Amino acid sequence: MNAIFPIFTLLLLGSLLKYFNITNEIFLKTSDKLVYFIFFPAMLFWKIGSSEPDKTISLNLCIASIMAVIIVYLLSLAAIRLFRISNFQAGSFSQACYRFNTYIGMAIVMNTLGESGIRYFGILIGFAIPIINVLAVSTLIWHSGKKGSTGQNLKSLLKALISNPLILGCAAGILFSRARFSFPVFADNTLRLMTAVTMPLALISIGGSLSLAGLKHNTKIAFIASILKILLLPIIGFFLFKSFSITGIPFKTGMIFFSLPTSTATYVLSGQLNSDTKLASAAIMLSTLLCLVSLSAALLI
Repeated sequence: MNAIFPIFTLLLLGSLLKYFNITNEIFLKTSDKLVYFIFFPAMLFWKIGSSEPDKTISLNLCIASIMAVIIVYLLSLAAIRLFRISNFQAGSFSQACYRFNTYIGMAIVMNTLGESGIRYFGILIGFAIPIINVLAVSTLIWHSGKKGSTGQNLKSLLKALISNPLILGCAAGILFSRARFSFPVFADNTLRLMTAVTMPLALISIGGSLSLAGLKHNTKIAFIASILKILLLPIIGFFLFKSFSITGIPFKTGMIFFSLPTSTATYVLSGQLNSDTKLASAAIMLSTLLCLVSLSAALLI
């Protein structure tokens, strides 16, 4: 609880600031852009570039994690048929089963595992984000009524992946580390100051965007998605990690990754590709509430 409590306190603070009109939509959108385009990529570049984790462990961590995500993705497709989820809701539902909140994950890793955990988490998300986006967009396109725009959607996806600031930050950090460069003192101090701003601003922004009103819609389907995300994904990941002999900090990093709530990007992408944003909102809110249990369990293992 010592590691999780500060994160949920900042989420609650963000929600309260929005409720009392101390912050507003303009502030939240601006802070989200600052974190997404500047502060978070800079932090990933600095943390990953500072040293090089074990290559074999990093590769096994990424492979096992993606295998778990793909298994849950396939289970989400089966659930769509089993529970007769409509095409309009299918894309949002599937995303909610495996997309993860990067900012909450980094905050938990930073609080519990320190520098080494941050580097492993950075490499993992740099590997996972492109694959997860391909899964999400392909499912949304398949179930949307916009079949004629498939080529344009795929082109937009490729462009988004190539220009994704988080992927670029991870890639730059890995290249910097491989080149065995070291940060000059002035750059190191600057990046340290930027990192100090990143997580509080990100968590306050997330807290301000959450709303209990989202739970009024599609609670049953959102709960099924949350079970897949918060319960089944960590269990599947646990056994895959055991089979890959992943232990120590990489193991803890991966279990935190599996236990995270649904990403707020699920809502945005659902709106862009003609899926149910109300279901996405409900899944985000419900998984955020339930992840207190999954994250606590992940940290105790």
